[in-house]
Amino acid sequence: MCSSAYGLLRKGDKPQRSVVAGIFTLALGLSGVAHAGDEPLRLVALGDSLTQGYGLPQEEGLVPQLEAWLQAEGLDVIVINAGVSGDTTAGGRSRIDWTLADEPDAMMVALGGNDLLRGIDPATSRANLQAILERLTDEGVPAMLVGLPAPGNYGPEFRDAFEAMYLELSEDFDAPLYPNMLQPISDKYDLGLSYSELMQDDHLHPSAEGVAAIVEGMGPFIATWLEGIQDERPDS
Repeated sequence: MCSSAYGLLRKGDKPQRSVVAGIFTLALGLSGVAHAGDEPLRLVALGDSLTQGYGLPQEEGLVPQLEAWLQAEGLDVIVINAGVSGDTTAGGRSRIDWTLADEPDAMMVALGGNDLLRGIDPATSRANLQAILERLTDEGVPAMLVGLPAPGNYGPEFRDAFEAMYLELSEDFDAPLYPNMLQPISDKYDLGLSYSELMQDDHLHPSAEGVAAIVEGMGPFIATWLEGIQDERPDS
């Protein structure tokens, strides 16, 4: 309660209930005004095991490392982990309702890796991602996409269609696209350098050091996007 509200009462007084109620109403009202613009941004990270932090201590996963990086850059943001190991784009689509229950100010959609591993038709993956983005548009939640490059295992047509879906959806929904979550690892691979320190023993999931490299890579991109969202908030 603020000091001005306390000032309405004198020591030893026995105020009427209506006066006390008025004081609390005044105090709560002033508190609401003071803090309306102080709420941190709530960023939900919707993804699979790469987002969830598979194989790592909780504090070393993508979400806590990304949150710490963004906060160190001066952003008042909470990053909420909506990563589920093994999830495909269909899984992300099926749980969008309870993901939105976290009342996010923004959502990072990082799905598609398990679709790749299972060889799911890119047209199906695209339809699922489109449905997620349509729902976020309807709810007024800004979205960004995080993609992955497709290997040539399934042929050039599959690879081209998979990679194109992220770019096309980004353009269709005006959603920023970070093309390759694993860019630091891909860079070392392309140069013929060892990247074993960036991966866990399963050779599928990044180590804590690998996650740190991923965050360093895409952190500035996410920060710029969130700053734009912050600037558009009514109370900013």
